[in-house]
Amino acid sequence: MRKLPPLNGLRAFEAAARHLSFTKAAEELNVTQSAISHQIRALEDRLGVRLFRRLNQMLVLTDAGQLLLPSVREAFDRLAAGLDRIMGQERAGVLTISVSPSFARLWLMTRIGRFRERHPDIHLRISVSQHDIDFARETDIDLGLRHGLGSWDGLRADRFLTDDVFPVCSPMLLQGANPLTDPTDLRHHVLLNDTQHTYWTDWLPAAGLHDLRPSAELAFDDIGIAIEAAVNGQGIAMGRATLVADELSAGRLLRLFGDAVPADFGCYVVCPEETADRPKIAAFRAWIQEEGAAAMKTAPSL
Repeated sequence: MRKLPPLNGLRAFEAAARHLSFTKAAEELNVTQSAISHQIRALEDRLGVRLFRRLNQMLVLTDAGQLLLPSVREAFDRLAAGLDRIMGQERAGVLTISVSPSFARLWLMTRIGRFRERHPDIHLRISVSQHDIDFARETDIDLGLRHGLGSWDGLRADRFLTDDVFPVCSPMLLQGANPLTDPTDLRHHVLLNDTQHTYWTDWLPAAGLHDLRPSAELAFDDIGIAIEAAVNGQGIAMGRATLVADELSAGRLLRLFGDAVPADFGCYVVCPEETADRPKIAAFRAWIQEEGAAAMKTAPSL
């Protein structure tokens, strides 16, 4: 085990030796001149040698001080370089984000280029998963994008999207034997369900359709697949406004009947509390909140 003098004494010695002034060393280290004198005296007592002497009202290094200074300066330079490398990794390097397949495909991928342009030194790795990441176990994941109520123990959760939900379908379903002209026409069609939420259960009573029985129902574990099935004319899906905005703009989907209900869940960017303010993590959190605010301004609403 190394027996080293206190770090404060070595810092005081290096600063005083560099400036050849206790006063300037105190200003640099934001302490009093008497504190510098005390720390250097304690260091000299620890080493058993004098490190400075005054000559014609000037501070000069003794032979022992001149011998010690290069080693102390090199040690601080190497320490500073190591800290710079660590901070560089915190500001840049790889940032790994866990996200569901549907959200990655329908929302994140159309926007992620703007983050890369703003932060070219941060290299993104997108981990696609249906399950919520356990940050304690999956330590290579920095951030997660989750859809929920925002209460996850031990995690910092910042909401960046709030959605409305409404029925959507392909334009082809407005034609044929059972065109969709009224909410009651849903009884002739397939309802596409997202098993993770109760959007149809919430929307039907709100539209006055308490006893509606569709011709069939088709359930998916992933809302993105339900939306794709709707694009392909397989039935009517409940679309979250932020996820179907591009499909609506392109005309691949149509919003039906005008009625919408607020989604119970929101979209959150989550990470462990202790890492939330690391520079590259904070940069992504700030960026996605900006993107979320912009998306909600342009998304179809109630």
